[in-house]
Order: sequence, then structure tokens, then C-alpha cells
Amino acid sequence: MTSKTLTAVLLLASALAQADSPPFPSTYKPLPSEPTLIRNATILTGDGERLENADLYLENGKVAWVGSGDYADGSRIIDATGRWVTPGIIDVHSHLGVYPSPDVDAHSDGNEATAPVTAEVWSEHSVWPQDPGFGRALAGGITTLQILPGSANLFGGRSVTLKNVSAGTYQAMKFPNAPYGLKMACGENPKRVYGRRNSAPSNRMGNVAAYRSSWIKAQRYIEDWNDYERKVAEHEAKAGDSEGNAALAAALNKPPKRDLELETLAGVLKGDIIVHMHCYRADEMVTIMDMADEFGYQVGTFHHGVEAYKIADKLAENGVCGALWADWWGFKMEAYDGIQENIAIVDRPEGGCAIVHSDSDEGIQRLNQEATKAMTRGRAAGLSIPEERAIAWITSNAAKSLGVDAYTGTVAPGMMADVVIWNQNPFSVYAKADQVFIDGAQVYDRLDDALQPLSDFELGQLLEVTP
Repeated sequence: MTSKTLTAVLLLASALAQADSPPFPSTYKPLPSEPTLIRNATILTGDGERLENADLYLENGKVAWVGSGDYADGSRIIDATGRWVTPGIIDVHSHLGVYPSPDVDAHSDGNEATAPVTAEVWSEHSVWPQDPGFGRALAGGITTLQILPGSANLFGGRSVTLKNVSAGTYQAMKFPNAPYGLKMACGENPKRVYGRRNSAPSNRMGNVAAYRSSWIKAQRYIEDWNDYERKVAEHEAKAGDSEGNAALAAALNKPPKRDLELETLAGVLKGDIIVHMHCYRADEMVTIMDMADEFGYQVGTFHHGVEAYKIADKLAENGVCGALWADWWGFKMEAYDGIQENIAIVDRPEGGCAIVHSDSDEGIQRLNQEATKAMTRGRAAGLSIPEERAIAWITSNAAKSLGVDAYTGTVAPGMMADVVIWNQNPFSVYAKADQVFIDGAQVYDRLDDALQPLSDFELGQLLEVTP
């Protein structure tokens, strides 16, 4: 093999290695923890069980056992008599860090609204770890959250899943092994944003046409790279002769042009990136599912979906989650036909996947109460929804939506020890998170100021200055 060919082969190998090692990797490391036994609690496991007067043991950052078992001498023991334990709460729709507090123009980093298709942007590159909202959410029991771009665009960019820990960089908050999401939006938002600029799309049919054109480009991008890699493989097989060397060198010198936008879309078509789609109306959600069938990808979750109750059967049949509000409606035309039983109806036993989300730096602080509203309205409509089922709306179903249900979302042996101890039934309006653990480390205590984190930004502004 000639030196030129060898160099080209090495360059290709390097490019493929980089593709397997994505940029901006997670540097998250669990905080040090001590073996902890939580005793005599009512435990909602997140997977449908309710255990009364039960014990839970956390060790080495994991749930060691639930119910009963052995524990190490010297373990910390917490008497949780009269209190409740749940998995850490998960918010699948947050803009903390990209629209941080204080709410000023300088902090508005959630929408790259310069074009209807901006699949190339990544929300993590806007996340400000000093956002005081992270600490406020922690006080509400939030241990994991997905940070999404805004909804101005048809394709708004990649989302990122974070562990809710104090850190100086977003990389140190990134949930290890969590798949990326792609934020998409249908309906009024993109057609309004770009229609007002006298550009496309300016209506709903323009929205769909632009989606389809983008997916076609992504399909071609995949085909071009597959064709390139096939040619390289063919020529490598016969590279022992001069003709093969020349052919290999020629193939290697003509790779497809790398395109960040199409890389993200291709990731969806390959099943590596999960679609999270802002969509309100039932008819539009069905159109989107039909489009997904056309291009061979899976819609992971419809967000907001105030009309999801109208197509709850179709969502279940297609394995699509609905991340929904308990009672937001009516603030624009596509949000007009909402009902407060929406979540309870989507949460059908036959494959339903209902989730309560916030989309709010305030609502995220009381996601348990939002779930209470939805449970109460469902019960009033005659549906049987015990607490052990409703807790899945903010734990295990949310983990499933984010593709991290193998790691968190349930209190079960081997899972991350992301746990909340509540002062009482978490579905009470009087409930407060007493203690919060992430990977077994206590990161919040309602009664201990030393375990109520403040961001560096707050410390810099709130420290009292002595003359």
C-alpha cells in the first residue's frame, strides 16, 4: 500500500473513531455517598407497587434492596415513619439553563430562530449551570430533567438530559449514556414566527412540506455515507494490487461533505436520537405519526398535546408518550380544546404512556402537585388511579420518554439511588420534599441550610457586605 493510501486509510479510521466518541462528553461523577438505610416509609416504587412500612437501602450509589435485607454496620439510618419515599422526580420538558433566571434578554438562549430548520444546534451549548432554577427544582424533588430548545422552529435542535447537581459546567451535569433528543414543533409557533417575516413556512401545509423535504435530505445523506463506506470496503478488500490501491485512494479522497444539521436528522432515522415534538392538536399529531411512518422513524413523545385525549388509542398503538400539562389551556387557538382529564385518559392501561411535564421554571418546583391535579380530575371522571400508578407520570414514564429507564425512574435493586423522602403523601398540596438523594448522595435537606444549594450567581449577589 502506498504512503498516500495509508494516510487516507488512517484519516478514515480517525474519523470513524471520532464518530463513535461524540463531542462534549459527559464528565458527570456521582458525589461521594454513604450507605443509607431508610426505614418504615410508605414507598411508591414507580413501577406500580406501593409498600407500607417498608425499608430501603442505598449503597454505592445504587438501590441495594427494597423491603428487607442486610445492611452494613455503621450505615446511616433515617427513620421515615409517617413519611413517603418515591423515585427522584423527572421533568421531561424544561428550559432551565437556556432561559435562566433572571429573565432578561441577555439570558434568552433557547431559540435559534434564524431559520425554520436548525437541527444543527444543541441546547447544551446554551445551558448556564449557574441558573438558580436548578436549585429551586431540586427542592421540589427534581433529580433529572431534559433541557430542550424552544419551539420557534420546525426542527429546533438537540436536547440534553441532565442530572440536577451543582456543577461548574454542563458536561458535569450530563446524564451518562442518555440519548440525545430532537426538539420539533408543529402548528402555530413556526408558522407564526416565519410567516411574520414573509418567509416559509407561513401555514400548516408549509410546515409539513418543510419537514418532509428535510427528511428526504437526511435519507440522501445516509445513502451517500453508506455508499462511500461500501466503496471503501470493496476497494480495501483488493488493495493488495496497484489497481486496488489507486481505487481505494480515489474513494477515500471523495467522502461526502459533513453536515451538522443532517447528522442530527440522520441520527433520528437511524434510531439513535429520540423525537420530542411540541404539538397541540389531535389531527396534527396523527399527521406527524403518518409522516414518521413514511420516513421510518419513531416519534418518542408529543409535548403539550392538549388534544391528546382524542387520540389516546392511537398514541398507545404507536408507542408514543404524551408529556402533558395538568390544566394549561386556552392561551392560543390550538390550545383551546383542552380538558383537565387529558393525562388520565392518555394513561390507559393498554400501553398508554402519560407524563406530567412543566415547561416552566416555576411549575417544575411542584411537579408532584401538577400530578395531583391530573389524578384528581381522572378520579372525578370515574377512572381508577391509585397513587402508585400516578407516580409513574413523573418518574418511570418520564424516564422511558428520555431513554434512561434502565438507570432511573424506579426504586428497584440496581437502579441509580435517585430518591426523594417526602414529609407526607406527595400527592398532598401540603407535601414537601424533606430530603433528596442523587446516586445515593444527599444533595438536599429541607431542614439543613448547608444542604440547600445556592448557585454561584446567587452567592455573588446575595452575600451581605459588611462595611
